[in-house]
Amino acid sequence: MTALLDRPAAPAPPLRRDRRRWGWGLAAAALVGWSLTGTLVFGGDALNPAGSAVLGRFAGAALSPALDAAFLSVLATATLVTVAYAALGAGLAVLLGALGAPLVSRTTWGRRRSGWWLARGALALPRGLHEAVWALLLLNVLGLDPWVGVLAIGLPYGAVTAKVFADLLDEAPRGPYEALLATGAGRLPAALYGLLPAAAGGLLSYAFYRLECAVRSAAVLGLIGAGGLGYQLSLSFASLRWPQVWTAVYALALLCLAADAAGRAVRRRAGAPRSGGDVHRRDPVLTGAVAGSVALVAWSWWYLALSPATLVSARTRDDLGFVLAAAWPPDASAGLLADIGARSVETVQMSVLAIAVAVAGAALLAGLAARPAGTASAARRLVGALVRVLLLLLRAVPPPVWALVLLFVLLPGVLPGALALGVYTLGVLGRLAAEVTEEADPRPRAALRALGARPAGAWLFGVLPQAAGPVLALALYRWEVAIRDTVLVGLLGAGGLGALLASRMAAFDWPAVATVLAAIVVLTFVVDLLSDRARSALR
Repeated sequence: MTALLDRPAAPAPPLRRDRRRWGWGLAAAALVGWSLTGTLVFGGDALNPAGSAVLGRFAGAALSPALDAAFLSVLATATLVTVAYAALGAGLAVLLGALGAPLVSRTTWGRRRSGWWLARGALALPRGLHEAVWALLLLNVLGLDPWVGVLAIGLPYGAVTAKVFADLLDEAPRGPYEALLATGAGRLPAALYGLLPAAAGGLLSYAFYRLECAVRSAAVLGLIGAGGLGYQLSLSFASLRWPQVWTAVYALALLCLAADAAGRAVRRRAGAPRSGGDVHRRDPVLTGAVAGSVALVAWSWWYLALSPATLVSARTRDDLGFVLAAAWPPDASAGLLADIGARSVETVQMSVLAIAVAVAGAALLAGLAARPAGTASAARRLVGALVRVLLLLLRAVPPPVWALVLLFVLLPGVLPGALALGVYTLGVLGRLAAEVTEEADPRPRAALRALGARPAGAWLFGVLPQAAGPVLALALYRWEVAIRDTVLVGLLGAGGLGALLASRMAAFDWPAVATVLAAIVVLTFVVDLLSDRARSALR
């Protein structure tokens, strides 16, 4: 024992930089610099000083929203429409995700990697197109029918849900699944009975998260004529009735807050550990949440008066056949391809700048937005509540509305679209970053405070190193979403592939529309691949 104690300790291994992370970090910095150069330095004049007075009147109306009974009655009806679209769209997404997850799961395919790649590739088309693009395409087939809003939410969300459900099944404990295979069960039955029970909590949590997202998507679809709160918001904005605009914004924020609170409560309940006799007992809260969701879907079906016959009617088949025939073959002219290349550059720059703005804002606000652990002063809690309300308002207002507001003081182009997406993404990423901060280990921060460090320094050196990796991973995921959202603001003239798509659809140039849609899907797939590789370097 003495000899062991007297032996000199082995030198600690030298600290080495992770070259992969440094490489990705330098590439990200270069990408942000390139995007800033393309949108600011060589973009010419960007400010519109004449619109500052209008912006002032718009901001001033925030303290005096319209509260007359007639308008509140209209908003109440619009809220019901938004809730119905969100519930049916999310319900369809969960159904498609449940059906599609076994088809795209690694577990189902086993060693047949080529089949798994083909199954995952089939999800690229519905995932790559924004809900607004789906709505515009479906309008040409179904007309002004409630199915447009439901399918526009359900189809892309269903593809995303199938991918996430498949990943949750693949990450579940493998013991019961392998035991069933050993008894001769097939892969699909073994997955249903061996993996599904263990993954049920995660599946339920994600299903309710999709319902939260569907509320915001339903509001976005209202901006292009699907009805609901978004439609009333666009009408009030177009008529310059700023008090009504703010009333609609507050109503949308309250709806998003209710969806966020309910979804967060269900996710926490589903993720809470259970022990003893509670393991095999049904949770009454989760059972009630599922039953309430099913009842909400049934009410929404009745309220919107959906008819399945619309989907298989002769008119629908004729219109769909006409659009498909008109779009084939896609336009491959040199002029269009060159235009697509230039607009793709704008789209990437817009999305990168939006994520940069969101990450910078989240880094500044996450510490304030996080709910303090233990005792905290009343002033600290008040500041935190105000920051959380601010983030709620930022993500409750759809990106097109932020773009219209920024166009008061900015000239049309890529910059207002990028900033609009950045403001909206800050609302989402700021909330996620605050949750990461809340879940960080509090001991390093407490130790620094005990040594006399200031609160800002303790957060900077005790919390930020823990939260940086997860927040950057979330930011990379939001980059994938931002690529799709650029099409949405582009439809309003903010540039990028969305503006090109809007112009070609307005001219009924279906071959060109098909080519632009293919370019959007390919660009989204490339960004998804880069984001996935970058996230793997952060793990």
